[in-house]
Amino acid sequence: MRALLVIVMLALFPAVAKAQSMEQGSHSLVDLSHAYNQETLYWPTSPTRFEHDELAFGITPGGWFYSAYSFSMPEHGGTHIDAPMHFAEGRWALDEIPLETLIGTAVVIDISHLIGDDADYRLSLADVLAFEAKHGQIPEHSILLLMTGWSERWPNARDYLGDDTPGDASNLHFPGFGEDATRFLVEERRVKMLGIDTASIDYGQSADFPAHRIAYEANVPGLENLTNLHLLPVIGAMIVALPIKIEGGSGGPVRVVAMLP
Repeated sequence: MRALLVIVMLALFPAVAKAQSMEQGSHSLVDLSHAYNQETLYWPTSPTRFEHDELAFGITPGGWFYSAYSFSMPEHGGTHIDAPMHFAEGRWALDEIPLETLIGTAVVIDISHLIGDDADYRLSLADVLAFEAKHGQIPEHSILLLMTGWSERWPNARDYLGDDTPGDASNLHFPGFGEDATRFLVEERRVKMLGIDTASIDYGQSADFPAHRIAYEANVPGLENLTNLHLLPVIGAMIVALPIKIEGGSGGPVRVVAMLP
């Protein structure tokens, strides 16, 4: 029994040491999430938005302060995660995504300088190969984050989505992952999660959502509406993306944090 205890302690030591080093300030933290409020952006066809209602606020009869609220929202809006079942039947629901998928090392591909006036720009396979020529091959099981610079437009719906017509998603314009690049990243580089600082991993004018279908069929979730990607190194940030654990959910709000050594 004593030998077993020693083995367990040795196995846990790296994690404990890492936690202690973080407490000592060897890591800095970057919040990659937008706050939820009345300005939170949703897909134009969403029937509801974020609602935050006061249940109690003030001094109680007993003399102490007390506050409580209720909230409701669609699964897909604000900084959120798409579970693979969002576009792939039989794949992981939100509560089924392994923790190992939600935590990992990020690779950031910056295409903000390539977009120019083309709001419909899509990450191409050539862009990915050019990135690898400069920075080396994308490691397996990375969390691949695509930086477009679009988060600077949040929360102006017209600037961010390309159109602010309620109930109409046909005139959206923003960048995303191209089909060939997505297939390469998922099937060849075997990334374990995709993320982007726009409203969708597919570009705004997409009508058949190939990035969603390719990634989610392979059980690769997607993070959407990220922010502050410009604060991350190209390779090496540790990402923690823990969503609200909705049983059977197709997605949900997520607080995404990057740890920088």
